[in-house]
Amino acid sequence: MAFKAKMLGREKTMRLLNGIVPEAEKELAKAQIEAAQTVANKIKPRAPGPRTGAYQSSIQADKLANRPKERSIGGGASNSNTKDPNATGVFADYIWRFLEFGTVKMAKRPHIFPTWRQERKKVRSKMAAAVRRAVKKAKSK
Repeated sequence: MAFKAKMLGREKTMRLLNGIVPEAEKELAKAQIEAAQTVANKIKPRAPGPRTGAYQSSIQADKLANRPKERSIGGGASNSNTKDPNATGVFADYIWRFLEFGTVKMAKRPHIFPTWRQERKKVRSKMAAAVRRAVKKAKSK
């Protein structure tokens, strides 16, 4: 027996979900910012840097909409590419690329992407749990 799936796209999926569970997007937005802050806080102690700690303190989580001129770590060309109004990211000084990937004169010191790979599963489960909580609230009303 073969299963067929139809991809709806993010906008249509969120529209359908909001039609069924109006609180889902709010819960999801809270989970997204909490997850981004958790990841940023786990990256900070792993970050290499000079003795001043300026680079470590520059690592912060925020909504992409709050920082339209900055690019998030691992982000694409700009933050305006996303259709998600609640999209979040981790931001840091521009030197993160040189530290993470190295240069001709400096060895790489990966600290961002290994942390993200370690936390990705937890972030996804947090977001799924937020939607489940919203569904439970809607069912109980």
